[in-house]
Amino acid sequence: MSKASPWSFSRIKSFEQCPKKFYHLKVSKDFKEPETTAMLYGTAVHLAAEEYIRDGTPVPAKFGYVKPVLDSLMKFEGEFLCEYEMGLTEDLEACGFKADDVWYRGIADLVILNKEEKTAYVIDYKTSKNTRYADKGQLELMALATFKHFPEVETVKGGLLFVVCEELIKDEYKKEDAPELWAKWLGDYKRMEKAFEKDVWNANQSGLCRNHCIVTECVHNGRN
Repeated sequence: MSKASPWSFSRIKSFEQCPKKFYHLKVSKDFKEPETTAMLYGTAVHLAAEEYIRDGTPVPAKFGYVKPVLDSLMKFEGEFLCEYEMGLTEDLEACGFKADDVWYRGIADLVILNKEEKTAYVIDYKTSKNTRYADKGQLELMALATFKHFPEVETVKGGLLFVVCEELIKDEYKKEDAPELWAKWLGDYKRMEKAFEKDVWNANQSGLCRNHCIVTECVHNGRN
């Protein structure tokens, strides 16, 4: 098993943003990303949504604005799976999230499985105030994993649900398109795998380096 695995959407995106930062946060772990207020808020909203849909636990008053959106989701027909963990082996076969041979990992905030229609709805909650930086790549990977974990599913309807601004970024994926989508993601993975093999972690300079990156040892960091 490669040192680059198990991987995930967030791991790939972190590597693409800056291999050097990725190395310090995920490999050597000599720097640690601090938990922000926004991150803690997002975690709390996700938990509230999970407990409401799965258990019927009342949504806390401070997150009351989320309830109408969740109620609309609960009108869908099918089996509701909250915070559903999916693992894949390197042969792209379904496996447990913590299996010894797990190669890819993904967690869907909500899967609504409609076996009669051979369709799955995959929803990811977002607490950003706008959809400016929406990335549907996450939906692609969730759809690909869903096809493996539920072979009867032929169509995945994915959505990035921005609960604050009440917008839905959606896309649809067909099982027959999976090989083409996998080719793209495997290419991304191979680039990350090569960095592990060569132990080369080049910095990507951007406008965020100077004042925002926590890797202060980098030459592009203005606080070193």
